[in-house]
Amino acid sequence: METKNRFSDIEKRQLAMFVMVAFGFTYLMGLPLSLAYRLGLDTYPFPNAQMFYPAAGVMLACLVTRRRPGMESPEESAAMPLGFFTFFVLLTALMAAGCWGMFIRPDMDWSTLQSYVIVAGSLLAWVFLLAAGKTRRAAYGLSWSGTGRSLLMLLLFVAIYLARSFFSVAISGQMAEYLPYWQTSAPYILMVVLIPNFFFSFAAFFGEEYGWRYYLQPLLQKRFGLIRGTVLLGVVWGLWHLPLDLFFYSPGYALQSIAAHQVTCITLGVFFAFAYMSTGNIWVPVALHFINNNLAVAVSGTAQVSGYAVGWTDVLVSLVINAVIFLPFLAAKVFRKGPAAEEENKASPCLKERE
Repeated sequence: METKNRFSDIEKRQLAMFVMVAFGFTYLMGLPLSLAYRLGLDTYPFPNAQMFYPAAGVMLACLVTRRRPGMESPEESAAMPLGFFTFFVLLTALMAAGCWGMFIRPDMDWSTLQSYVIVAGSLLAWVFLLAAGKTRRAAYGLSWSGTGRSLLMLLLFVAIYLARSFFSVAISGQMAEYLPYWQTSAPYILMVVLIPNFFFSFAAFFGEEYGWRYYLQPLLQKRFGLIRGTVLLGVVWGLWHLPLDLFFYSPGYALQSIAAHQVTCITLGVFFAFAYMSTGNIWVPVALHFINNNLAVAVSGTAQVSGYAVGWTDVLVSLVINAVIFLPFLAAKVFRKGPAAEEENKASPCLKERE
């Protein structure tokens, strides 16, 4: 039977800081987002910036309490990658500032400027991360571990993603129009280009996964159990998208968009949790998140992410397909016995310390 424990005092303090940044600030930024939408301004800067908030919340919680997640004693606080954390928080503030820039200079292309910031920020983040040293990276779950299993998880997800895409097209009756696209070089070139692109844009996807998988997942699993904690995280992750559902993705279909995000975040979150618990490597869900968001361009040939119609039939089809594909991973051994081998958990000590 899964052991469920209450949050310690330090965990409550860190959780309060995390929620204040990851959710409080996100929902607060929904106000200028709604105004930008009503004024017909570019709303793309808001989701770009929002991806950074969860990790910034974790880092601020660590900086304020001088503790690693789940650590009661300050004895190891000196191992904090202070430079990397400070830089990432400042980068997050700069991304958020870009959301307000359009109200001052609506004639400027703030989405493109933010893209430059993400690229420059990602490259500098690698520098700060490497400069932190192996010990500090390992202390805060930032090391790469379990190379063979980690690469297997990435390849497995790509295979699942492609199979799901072809199946969705098949049941929609559009396979005849879709297959000619795969007879060109375009999808294969776009997939290869994803590899270097990850290193130029990882900061945004790290911004989510360091908050969701590294920090919040073990915390919720400690309190509610491995499976229920994972499902609850999916619900929370879906609700985090609420301002974007209302004013960015599908404003005319808000309820359907909210439901669609619940389906996606719960089911996809199961696989992300499985991959993270199986490898103890936070970079695996970071890469998975990047693949999930960007492989769609190669698969569909379009980069549209907003202003599309979502019907209840679409939500139902997505629920059935994603549930069939991803929910069986809840039967994996890691959801019965916890994270994988001890040596693989060294990259994410918060998992070990909360057991």
